[in-house]
Amino acid sequence: MPADDVPSLTPNQILALVVLMSEARELNNNELKELAGFSLTGADNTKLESKLGLVATDRSHRPFSHSLTDRGWRVVRELHTMEPPKASKSATRTLITLLGNIRRGLEQLQTSHSVKITEGEFFRPLAPAGEVDAEPVDAGADVDAEARVRAVYAQLAGRPGEWVGLADLRDQLTELSRDAVDEALRSLLRQDGVRIIPVANTKALEPRDRAAALSIGGEDSHALSIGRP
Repeated sequence: MPADDVPSLTPNQILALVVLMSEARELNNNELKELAGFSLTGADNTKLESKLGLVATDRSHRPFSHSLTDRGWRVVRELHTMEPPKASKSATRTLITLLGNIRRGLEQLQTSHSVKITEGEFFRPLAPAGEVDAEPVDAGADVDAEARVRAVYAQLAGRPGEWVGLADLRDQLTELSRDAVDEALRSLLRQDGVRIIPVANTKALEPRDRAAALSIGGEDSHALSIGRP
C-alpha cells in the first residue's frame, strides 16, 4: 500500500489500531479501555469501521468488540509512513517511530530467514506456562471430528477465546469432508465456551472466507472462538 493511501487519522484512532494490532485478537470495549485508556465508540468507531473499513465491530453482544480487517492490517503496516496528526503529542510521534522500527525488523526477519512473518504472528501471545499445543492427529486414523477441530483451533489460536477464521481452520482439516467439519462445528456450538459469528464488515471478506462460511440460522458465519467452559 503506497504511503499516500494511508488515511488521515486522529491520535485516538491510531492508538486503537495499534492496540488491536499488538494484541492480534478481537478486543471488547472494556479491554480497549483497560489497554488504551478509552473505548472505541462514536465518531472514531464510525470512521474506522464504516467509512474506512479498517475495523470490524461485533454488536451481537455487549460490550461491543472490535478486530482489524484485512484492510486494517494493511494500513497499520504503513502507519509509520504517515505524517503525525497535527494534534498529536510526543507519545503518538514516538509510537509512529516505533512502528517503523518494528516494520524494519520484520522485513529483516523475512529476508534473512526466508520465512514469512506477519504482524499477527509477531504479536500473538505465547501459550500460558504449562499449556502445550494439542498433538496432531494421524490423518490416516479414524478421526473424531470435534476433537480434531478443537486440536486445530488450539494450534491456530494464541490463547483460549481468540477468534480464528473458519477459512484458516478448514485449511488444516483437509483430511475431513466439508460435511464432517460443518457437523462438528454445529455440535461444538452447543457446548459451553464456543461461539461462531459472522464478520460484521462483510466488505472485508476475501473469497476464501466466504467459501469457508458456516450457515447458522440462515446467516453465514466466519469465525470460531473456543474459550474455557
